[in-house]
Amino acid sequence: MADMALHGVRRPLIVRHPSLLIFLTCLALFTVAVTLLAEGVGMGVISTSFVKTLGKTLCLCLVALAMDLVWGYTGILSLGHMAFFGIGGYAIGMWLMYARTEIIVRDSLAQAPLPPTVTEISDGIANQIFGVVGASEFPAIWALAHSFPAQLAFVVLVPGLLALIFGWLAFRSRVTGVYLSILTQAMTLALSLYLFQNDSGLRGNNGLSGLQNLPGFDDVPQSSVSIAFFWASALALALGYLLCSFIVSGKFGSVLRAIRDDEARVRFLGYSVEAYKLIVFVITAMIAGVAGALYYPQAGIINPAEIAPIASIYLAVWVAIGGRGRLYGAVIGTAFVSLLSSWFTGGQAPDINLGFAVIQWVDWWTILLGLSFVAVTLFAPKGIGGLIDLIEERRSPDRHGADLGPDAGALREKEASK
Repeated sequence: MADMALHGVRRPLIVRHPSLLIFLTCLALFTVAVTLLAEGVGMGVISTSFVKTLGKTLCLCLVALAMDLVWGYTGILSLGHMAFFGIGGYAIGMWLMYARTEIIVRDSLAQAPLPPTVTEISDGIANQIFGVVGASEFPAIWALAHSFPAQLAFVVLVPGLLALIFGWLAFRSRVTGVYLSILTQAMTLALSLYLFQNDSGLRGNNGLSGLQNLPGFDDVPQSSVSIAFFWASALALALGYLLCSFIVSGKFGSVLRAIRDDEARVRFLGYSVEAYKLIVFVITAMIAGVAGALYYPQAGIINPAEIAPIASIYLAVWVAIGGRGRLYGAVIGTAFVSLLSSWFTGGQAPDINLGFAVIQWVDWWTILLGLSFVAVTLFAPKGIGGLIDLIEERRSPDRHGADLGPDAGALREKEASK
Protein backbone atom coordinates (compact mmCIF):
# COMPACT_ATOMS: atom_id res chain seq x y z
CA MET A 1 0.00 0.00 0.00
CA ALA A 2 2.90 2.30 0.75
CA ASP A 3 4.37 1.52 -2.68
CA MET A 4 1.07 2.51 -4.31
CA ALA A 5 1.07 5.85 -2.52
CA LEU A 6 4.77 6.33 -3.37
CA HIS A 7 4.19 5.85 -7.09
CA GLY A 8 1.09 8.07 -7.08
CA VAL A 9 -1.40 5.23 -7.64
CA ARG A 10 -4.82 6.20 -6.31
CA ARG A 11 -6.15 3.70 -3.82
CA PRO A 12 -9.62 2.23 -4.37
CA LEU A 13 -12.51 4.07 -2.73
CA ILE A 14 -13.30 1.12 -0.49
CA VAL A 15 -9.77 1.34 0.94
CA ARG A 16 -9.89 5.10 1.40
CA HIS A 17 -13.32 4.89 3.03
CA PRO A 18 -13.54 1.52 4.84
CA SER A 19 -16.95 2.22 6.37
CA LEU A 20 -18.49 2.22 2.87
CA LEU A 21 -18.61 -1.56 2.44
CA ILE A 22 -19.91 -2.06 5.99
CA PHE A 23 -22.64 0.51 5.50
CA LEU A 24 -23.80 -0.82 2.12
CA THR A 25 -23.85 -4.38 3.45
CA CYS A 26 -25.91 -3.40 6.49
CA LEU A 27 -28.30 -1.38 4.33
CA ALA A 28 -28.76 -4.28 1.91
CA LEU A 29 -29.44 -6.76 4.70
CA PHE A 30 -31.87 -4.34 6.35
CA THR A 31 -33.74 -3.78 3.07
CA VAL A 32 -34.08 -7.49 2.37
CA ALA A 33 -35.17 -8.23 5.94
CA VAL A 34 -37.89 -5.58 5.91
CA THR A 35 -39.12 -6.82 2.53
CA LEU A 36 -39.39 -10.39 3.76
CA LEU A 37 -41.29 -9.30 6.85
CA ALA A 38 -43.59 -6.74 5.18
CA GLU A 39 -47.26 -7.18 4.36
CA GLY A 40 -46.85 -6.53 0.64
CA VAL A 41 -44.60 -9.39 -0.40
CA GLY A 42 -43.44 -10.99 2.82
CA MET A 43 -44.78 -12.67 5.93
CA GLY A 44 -46.90 -9.74 7.09
CA VAL A 45 -45.04 -9.16 10.34
CA ILE A 46 -44.37 -5.48 9.55
CA SER A 47 -47.40 -3.34 8.77
CA THR A 48 -47.65 -1.17 5.66
CA SER A 49 -47.70 2.00 7.74
CA PHE A 50 -44.45 1.03 9.44
CA VAL A 51 -42.84 0.17 6.10
CA LYS A 52 -43.69 3.71 5.00
CA THR A 53 -42.19 5.03 8.23
CA LEU A 54 -38.99 3.12 7.53
CA GLY A 55 -38.94 4.37 3.94
CA LYS A 56 -39.37 7.96 5.10
CA THR A 57 -36.59 7.42 7.63
CA LEU A 58 -34.23 6.35 4.85
CA CYS A 59 -35.09 9.57 2.99
CA LEU A 60 -34.32 11.60 6.10
CA CYS A 61 -31.01 9.75 6.39
CA LEU A 62 -30.23 10.81 2.82
CA VAL A 63 -30.83 14.51 3.53
CA ALA A 64 -28.80 14.07 6.74
CA LEU A 65 -25.87 12.92 4.58
CA ALA A 66 -26.18 16.17 2.65
CA MET A 67 -26.26 18.13 5.91
CA ASP A 68 -23.19 16.30 7.22
CA LEU A 69 -21.29 17.00 4.01
CA VAL A 70 -22.02 20.72 4.13
CA TRP A 71 -21.73 21.12 7.92
CA GLY A 72 -19.64 18.29 9.31
CA TYR A 73 -17.03 18.35 6.55
CA THR A 74 -17.15 21.93 5.23
CA GLY A 75 -18.16 23.80 8.37
CA ILE A 76 -21.24 25.51 6.92
CA LEU A 77 -24.10 25.25 9.40
CA SER A 78 -26.97 25.50 6.95
CA LEU A 79 -30.41 25.94 8.46
CA GLY A 80 -32.10 25.82 5.08
CA HIS A 81 -31.52 22.38 3.63
CA MET A 82 -35.00 21.19 4.52
CA ALA A 83 -36.23 23.92 2.17
CA PHE A 84 -34.48 22.12 -0.69
CA PHE A 85 -35.98 18.89 0.65
CA GLY A 86 -39.46 20.43 0.45
CA ILE A 87 -38.90 21.83 -3.03
CA GLY A 88 -38.12 18.33 -4.27
CA GLY A 89 -41.35 17.13 -2.70
CA TYR A 90 -43.39 19.91 -4.29
CA ALA A 91 -41.84 19.24 -7.71
CA ILE A 92 -42.85 15.59 -7.80
CA GLY A 93 -46.10 16.31 -5.95
CA MET A 94 -47.28 18.65 -8.72
CA TRP A 95 -47.02 15.85 -11.28
CA LEU A 96 -48.71 13.33 -8.98
CA MET A 97 -51.66 15.66 -8.35
CA TYR A 98 -52.00 16.66 -11.99
CA ALA A 99 -51.79 13.13 -13.39
CA ARG A 100 -54.18 11.67 -10.83
CA THR A 101 -56.69 14.53 -11.24
CA GLU A 102 -56.50 14.21 -15.02
CA ILE A 103 -57.59 10.58 -14.81
CA ILE A 104 -60.54 11.54 -12.59
CA VAL A 105 -61.62 14.41 -14.86
CA ARG A 106 -61.36 12.32 -18.03
CA ASP A 107 -63.44 9.55 -16.48
CA SER A 108 -66.05 12.11 -15.41
CA LEU A 109 -66.24 13.83 -18.81
CA ALA A 110 -66.37 10.53 -20.64
CA GLN A 111 -70.03 10.28 -19.62
CA ALA A 112 -70.88 13.47 -21.56
CA PRO A 113 -72.74 13.20 -24.91
CA LEU A 114 -69.85 14.84 -26.77
CA PRO A 115 -66.13 14.05 -26.40
CA PRO A 116 -64.43 16.63 -24.16
CA THR A 117 -62.07 19.16 -25.67
CA VAL A 118 -58.53 19.78 -24.46
CA THR A 119 -59.67 23.08 -22.93
CA GLU A 120 -62.51 21.41 -21.03
CA ILE A 121 -60.15 18.81 -19.63
CA SER A 122 -57.62 21.46 -18.62
CA ASP A 123 -60.30 23.61 -16.97
CA GLY A 124 -61.68 20.61 -15.15
CA ILE A 125 -58.25 19.69 -13.78
CA ALA A 126 -57.61 23.27 -12.67
CA ASN A 127 -60.99 23.47 -10.92
CA GLN A 128 -60.37 20.22 -9.09
CA ILE A 129 -56.91 21.20 -7.89
CA PHE A 130 -57.32 24.93 -7.15
CA GLY A 131 -61.00 25.16 -6.26
CA VAL A 132 -60.02 24.82 -2.59
CA VAL A 133 -58.23 28.19 -2.77
CA GLY A 134 -60.88 29.88 -4.90
CA ALA A 135 -58.99 29.69 -8.21
CA SER A 136 -59.86 28.01 -11.50
CA GLU A 137 -56.78 28.51 -13.66
CA PHE A 138 -53.32 27.00 -13.70
CA PRO A 139 -50.55 29.25 -12.36
CA ALA A 140 -47.49 29.68 -14.57
CA ILE A 141 -45.38 27.32 -12.47
CA TRP A 142 -47.74 24.46 -13.41
CA ALA A 143 -46.96 24.82 -17.12
CA LEU A 144 -45.01 21.54 -17.19
CA ALA A 145 -46.83 19.75 -14.38
CA HIS A 146 -48.21 17.25 -16.89
CA SER A 147 -44.69 16.13 -17.87
CA PHE A 148 -43.15 13.54 -15.59
CA PRO A 149 -39.60 13.93 -17.06
CA ALA A 150 -39.77 17.71 -16.62
CA GLN A 151 -40.93 17.53 -12.99
CA LEU A 152 -38.33 14.85 -12.30
CA ALA A 153 -35.66 17.21 -13.63
CA PHE A 154 -37.05 20.03 -11.48
CA VAL A 155 -36.51 17.84 -8.40
CA VAL A 156 -32.77 18.51 -8.70
CA LEU A 157 -32.62 21.59 -10.93
CA VAL A 158 -34.77 23.93 -8.84
CA PRO A 159 -33.00 23.22 -5.50
CA GLY A 160 -29.66 23.34 -7.31
CA LEU A 161 -30.45 26.68 -8.94
CA LEU A 162 -31.71 28.21 -5.71
CA ALA A 163 -28.60 26.99 -3.88
CA LEU A 164 -26.39 28.33 -6.68
CA ILE A 165 -27.91 31.82 -6.53
CA PHE A 166 -28.01 31.99 -2.73
CA GLY A 167 -24.56 30.46 -2.30
CA TRP A 168 -22.96 32.71 -4.91
CA LEU A 169 -24.34 35.83 -3.23
CA ALA A 170 -23.43 34.67 0.28
CA PHE A 171 -20.01 33.13 -0.33
CA ARG A 172 -18.70 35.87 -2.60
CA SER A 173 -19.50 38.30 0.22
CA ARG A 174 -17.55 35.99 2.55
CA VAL A 175 -20.41 35.63 4.97
CA THR A 176 -19.45 32.92 7.46
CA GLY A 177 -20.34 31.47 10.83
CA VAL A 178 -23.54 32.35 12.60
CA TYR A 179 -24.32 35.09 10.08
CA LEU A 180 -24.47 32.55 7.27
CA SER A 181 -26.68 30.30 9.39
CA ILE A 182 -29.06 33.20 9.96
CA LEU A 183 -29.15 33.93 6.23
CA THR A 184 -30.02 30.32 5.37
CA GLN A 185 -32.72 30.36 8.05
CA ALA A 186 -34.10 33.61 6.64
CA MET A 187 -34.21 32.08 3.16
CA THR A 188 -36.16 29.12 4.51
CA LEU A 189 -38.58 31.33 6.43
CA ALA A 190 -39.19 33.56 3.40
CA LEU A 191 -39.93 30.55 1.22
CA SER A 192 -42.24 29.04 3.83
CA LEU A 193 -44.19 32.28 4.29
CA TYR A 194 -44.55 32.68 0.54
CA LEU A 195 -45.92 29.16 0.12
CA PHE A 196 -48.50 29.81 2.83
CA GLN A 197 -50.17 32.36 0.54
CA ASN A 198 -53.05 31.05 -1.58
CA ASP A 199 -51.79 32.90 -4.65
CA SER A 200 -48.40 31.17 -4.49
CA GLY A 201 -49.67 28.63 -7.01
CA LEU A 202 -49.18 25.67 -4.67
CA ARG A 203 -52.53 25.75 -2.81
CA GLY A 204 -51.28 27.72 0.17
CA ASN A 205 -51.75 26.12 3.57
CA ASN A 206 -53.63 23.19 1.98
CA GLY A 207 -50.50 22.01 0.23
CA LEU A 208 -50.52 19.04 -2.11
CA SER A 209 -52.36 15.95 -0.90
CA GLY A 210 -53.14 12.42 -2.01
CA LEU A 211 -49.58 11.91 -3.17
CA GLN A 212 -49.57 8.27 -2.09
CA ASN A 213 -51.99 7.43 -4.92
CA LEU A 214 -49.82 6.75 -7.95
CA PRO A 215 -51.53 7.58 -11.28
CA GLY A 216 -52.35 4.46 -13.27
CA PHE A 217 -51.69 2.13 -10.32
CA ASP A 218 -55.07 2.28 -8.62
CA ASP A 219 -55.32 -1.53 -8.61
CA VAL A 220 -51.96 -1.93 -6.88
CA PRO A 221 -52.38 -2.18 -3.08
CA GLN A 222 -50.56 0.31 -0.84
CA SER A 223 -48.68 -2.57 0.73
CA SER A 224 -46.91 -3.17 -2.60
CA VAL A 225 -46.46 0.53 -3.34
CA SER A 226 -44.85 1.04 0.07
CA ILE A 227 -42.29 -1.69 -0.65
CA ALA A 228 -41.47 -0.13 -4.03
CA PHE A 229 -40.83 3.26 -2.43
CA PHE A 230 -38.89 1.61 0.40
CA TRP A 231 -36.55 0.00 -2.11
CA ALA A 232 -36.23 3.27 -4.05
CA SER A 233 -35.36 5.09 -0.83
CA ALA A 234 -32.78 2.46 0.12
CA LEU A 235 -31.20 2.66 -3.36
CA ALA A 236 -31.08 6.46 -3.20
CA LEU A 237 -29.45 6.32 0.24
CA ALA A 238 -26.86 3.83 -1.00
CA LEU A 239 -26.01 5.98 -4.01
CA GLY A 240 -25.96 9.11 -1.85
CA TYR A 241 -23.57 7.49 0.62
CA LEU A 242 -21.37 6.33 -2.25
CA LEU A 243 -21.28 9.85 -3.72
CA CYS A 244 -20.54 11.51 -0.39
CA SER A 245 -17.83 8.95 0.38
CA PHE A 246 -16.22 9.66 -2.98
CA ILE A 247 -16.29 13.40 -2.32
CA VAL A 248 -14.80 13.32 1.19
CA SER A 249 -12.17 10.62 0.61
CA GLY A 250 -10.09 12.37 -2.05
CA LYS A 251 -8.24 15.66 -2.42
CA PHE A 252 -11.54 17.52 -2.69
CA GLY A 253 -12.58 16.19 0.70
CA SER A 254 -9.23 17.16 2.22
CA VAL A 255 -9.73 20.73 1.03
CA LEU A 256 -13.25 20.75 2.51
CA ARG A 257 -11.95 19.68 5.91
CA ALA A 258 -9.20 22.27 5.68
CA ILE A 259 -11.80 24.96 4.97
CA ARG A 260 -13.74 23.80 8.00
CA ASP A 261 -10.68 23.95 10.25
CA ASP A 262 -8.92 27.07 8.95
CA GLU A 263 -10.57 28.86 6.06
CA ALA A 264 -8.11 31.77 6.03
CA ARG A 265 -5.09 29.49 5.66
CA VAL A 266 -6.69 27.56 2.80
CA ARG A 267 -7.37 30.82 0.99
CA PHE A 268 -3.77 31.91 1.64
CA LEU A 269 -2.54 28.68 0.02
CA GLY A 270 -4.27 29.70 -3.20
CA TYR A 271 -7.44 27.61 -3.13
CA SER A 272 -10.71 29.16 -4.24
CA VAL A 273 -12.60 28.69 -0.98
CA GLU A 274 -15.78 30.23 -2.36
CA ALA A 275 -15.83 27.81 -5.31
CA TYR A 276 -15.43 24.76 -3.07
CA LYS A 277 -18.19 25.98 -0.77
CA LEU A 278 -20.50 26.73 -3.65
CA ILE A 279 -19.99 23.30 -5.26
CA VAL A 280 -20.73 21.49 -2.00
CA PHE A 281 -23.74 23.70 -1.27
CA VAL A 282 -25.27 23.01 -4.70
CA ILE A 283 -24.56 19.26 -4.62
CA THR A 284 -26.08 18.85 -1.16
CA ALA A 285 -29.14 20.89 -2.19
CA MET A 286 -29.71 18.49 -5.10
CA ILE A 287 -29.33 15.48 -2.79
CA ALA A 288 -31.89 17.03 -0.44
CA GLY A 289 -34.28 17.54 -3.39
CA VAL A 290 -34.06 13.86 -4.33
CA ALA A 291 -34.70 12.85 -0.73
CA GLY A 292 -37.80 15.06 -0.61
CA ALA A 293 -39.12 13.66 -3.88
CA LEU A 294 -39.03 10.16 -2.37
CA TYR A 295 -40.27 11.17 1.07
CA TYR A 296 -43.55 12.94 0.34
CA PRO A 297 -45.20 10.29 -1.86
CA GLN A 298 -44.77 8.03 1.18
CA ALA A 299 -46.06 10.71 3.54
CA GLY A 300 -49.00 11.40 1.23
CA ILE A 301 -49.07 15.18 1.74
CA ILE A 302 -46.80 18.20 1.73
CA ASN A 303 -47.58 21.70 2.96
CA PRO A 304 -45.54 24.84 3.76
CA ALA A 305 -45.17 23.81 7.40
CA GLU A 306 -42.78 21.10 6.22
CA ILE A 307 -40.37 23.81 5.04
CA ALA A 308 -40.48 25.89 8.23
CA PRO A 309 -37.06 26.69 9.77
CA ILE A 310 -37.70 24.33 12.68
CA ALA A 311 -37.40 21.38 10.29
CA SER A 312 -33.85 22.38 9.34
CA ILE A 313 -32.99 22.85 13.02
CA TYR A 314 -34.20 19.32 13.70
CA LEU A 315 -31.96 18.12 10.88
CA ALA A 316 -28.93 19.76 12.48
CA VAL A 317 -29.83 18.16 15.82
CA TRP A 318 -30.03 14.69 14.21
CA VAL A 319 -26.61 15.06 12.63
CA ALA A 320 -25.08 16.40 15.85
CA ILE A 321 -26.47 13.52 17.91
CA GLY A 322 -25.18 11.01 15.37
CA GLY A 323 -21.78 12.68 15.13
CA ARG A 324 -21.02 15.25 12.46
CA GLY A 325 -18.00 14.74 10.28
CA ARG A 326 -18.85 11.04 9.98
CA LEU A 327 -21.21 9.97 7.23
CA TYR A 328 -22.31 6.88 9.12
CA GLY A 329 -22.82 9.04 12.21
CA ALA A 330 -25.31 11.26 10.37
CA VAL A 331 -27.25 8.18 9.23
CA ILE A 332 -27.22 6.54 12.66
CA GLY A 333 -28.28 9.70 14.45
CA THR A 334 -31.09 10.47 12.03
CA ALA A 335 -32.46 6.92 12.01
CA PHE A 336 -32.30 6.69 15.81
CA VAL A 337 -33.93 10.04 16.56
CA SER A 338 -36.50 9.81 13.74
CA LEU A 339 -37.77 6.37 14.76
CA LEU A 340 -37.74 7.35 18.42
CA SER A 341 -39.71 10.48 17.55
CA SER A 342 -42.31 8.40 15.67
CA TRP A 343 -42.67 6.16 18.73
CA PHE A 344 -43.05 9.03 21.20
CA THR A 345 -45.27 11.29 19.10
CA GLY A 346 -47.36 8.43 17.74
CA GLY A 347 -48.84 7.77 21.17
CA GLN A 348 -47.07 4.42 21.53
CA ALA A 349 -44.91 5.49 24.46
CA PRO A 350 -46.81 5.02 27.75
CA ASP A 351 -47.55 8.11 29.84
CA ILE A 352 -45.75 8.41 33.18
CA ASN A 353 -47.89 9.31 36.19
CA LEU A 354 -45.79 11.11 38.82
CA GLY A 355 -48.72 11.68 41.12
CA PHE A 356 -48.58 15.45 40.97
CA ALA A 357 -48.29 15.46 37.17
CA VAL A 358 -48.56 13.18 34.15
CA ILE A 359 -45.79 13.15 31.56
CA GLN A 360 -47.36 12.77 28.13
CA TRP A 361 -44.59 12.08 25.65
CA VAL A 362 -46.50 13.60 22.75
CA ASP A 363 -46.00 16.97 24.46
CA TRP A 364 -42.65 16.34 26.14
CA TRP A 365 -40.77 14.73 23.27
CA THR A 366 -39.39 17.99 21.86
CA ILE A 367 -38.10 18.94 25.31
CA LEU A 368 -36.40 15.56 25.64
CA LEU A 369 -34.87 16.03 22.18
CA GLY A 370 -33.57 19.47 23.11
CA LEU A 371 -32.03 18.18 26.33
CA SER A 372 -30.40 15.34 24.40
CA PHE A 373 -28.86 17.82 21.98
CA VAL A 374 -27.45 19.89 24.84
CA ALA A 375 -26.12 16.77 26.58
CA VAL A 376 -24.41 15.51 23.42
CA THR A 377 -22.89 18.92 22.76
CA LEU A 378 -21.47 19.18 26.30
CA PHE A 379 -20.48 15.61 27.11
CA ALA A 380 -20.21 13.71 23.81
CA PRO A 381 -19.33 16.13 21.00
CA LYS A 382 -18.52 13.22 18.70
CA GLY A 383 -22.08 11.90 19.05
CA ILE A 384 -23.12 8.30 18.69
CA GLY A 385 -20.54 7.83 15.96
CA GLY A 386 -17.84 8.57 18.52
CA LEU A 387 -18.45 5.13 20.05
CA ILE A 388 -16.83 3.62 16.98
CA ASP A 389 -13.76 5.78 17.61
CA LEU A 390 -13.51 4.33 21.12
CA ILE A 391 -13.52 0.82 19.68
CA GLU A 392 -10.83 1.68 17.14
CA GLU A 393 -8.64 3.33 19.78
CA ARG A 394 -8.57 0.07 21.75
CA ARG A 395 -7.03 -1.81 18.84
CA SER A 396 -3.27 -2.30 18.70
CA PRO A 397 -1.59 -0.29 15.94
CA ASP A 398 -0.89 -2.43 12.89
CA ARG A 399 2.58 -1.24 11.90
CA HIS A 400 4.46 -4.58 11.79
CA GLY A 401 7.23 -3.48 14.11
CA ALA A 402 7.74 -0.07 12.50
CA ASP A 403 8.70 2.92 14.60
CA LEU A 404 5.70 4.68 16.08
CA GLY A 405 7.60 7.88 16.79
CA PRO A 406 9.86 10.26 14.91
CA ASP A 407 13.07 8.71 16.30
CA ALA A 408 14.58 5.32 15.58
CA GLY A 409 13.81 2.89 18.36
CA ALA A 410 10.58 4.62 19.30
CA LEU A 411 7.61 2.67 20.65
CA ARG A 412 7.07 -0.39 18.50
CA GLU A 413 4.08 -2.62 17.88
CA LYS A 414 5.16 -5.26 20.37
CA GLU A 415 5.52 -2.67 23.11
CA ALA A 416 2.32 -0.89 22.13
CA SER A 417 0.27 -4.05 22.54
CA LYS A 418 1.28 -4.41 26.20
